[in-house]
Amino acid sequence: MAIHHSWATAFGLLGNITSFLVCLAPMPTFYKIYKKKSTEGFQSVPYVISLFSAMIWIYYALLKQNAIFLMTINTFCCVMQTIYIAVYVFYAPKKVRIQTVKLLLLLNIFGFGAICLITFFLSKGAIREKILGYICMTFALSVFAAPLFIVRKVIKTKSVEYMPFTLSFFLTIGAVAWFFYGLLIKDLNVAIPNVLGFIFGVLQMILYVIYKNPNKKIVEQTKLHELSEHVVDVVKLSTMVCSELNSVVPQLSTIQNEDNEIVMKKQTDHV
Repeated sequence: MAIHHSWATAFGLLGNITSFLVCLAPMPTFYKIYKKKSTEGFQSVPYVISLFSAMIWIYYALLKQNAIFLMTINTFCCVMQTIYIAVYVFYAPKKVRIQTVKLLLLLNIFGFGAICLITFFLSKGAIREKILGYICMTFALSVFAAPLFIVRKVIKTKSVEYMPFTLSFFLTIGAVAWFFYGLLIKDLNVAIPNVLGFIFGVLQMILYVIYKNPNKKIVEQTKLHELSEHVVDVVKLSTMVCSELNSVVPQLSTIQNEDNEIVMKKQTDHV
């Protein structure tokens, strides 16, 4: 029993450390936003959803016993996501700022409040914990499914610019740690979503190895395609200019002939 508890503690600590590093991963992005005083097209949705997920897990940890590791990392996550969202809202354009505030009110205030009220007043004891566990598992699965958009972009562009290896690595290690932690404390709500997290993490690392060195032929073809487009644009432009000149030259010659006739007529009248 003591060995079982020691392993659970070890995986809980490892999960906290890796998740701590993952929470700090967006800091370069927000430093760039701070320096440029602009959100530059970045989206606030992932950070709002991450904040909501952390809030739900804290509520779940409060209902469970001996869930200190869930409490610590999600409290830290709440603090970091709140800072990220505050920086985003401060530097975002007015329209985007309003949209972010609306999403915060809808999801993190009214949504979280509704879940708390429903689970607190309409359920009790183990049933309340079970319902809240299903909600946490659902949102955890949706968070882990989010990298599918990045995976699709990597395959389409054949570039890992938007998928750093270190982030994928720590997400994978974190998924393994939290899976075994959930398994050892016999909490499937923690263990099951991290199976999906591990699969997507490994997939991202495999794609990184495949596309980390872009094929020279693909790059050359891309450059040739861009060059051909420029050539086509120049040809089109020259054609348009020639057609305009062709339409203008006859008009100029006509005007010149008319001027010559007027001058000749005036000379004749003078004579």
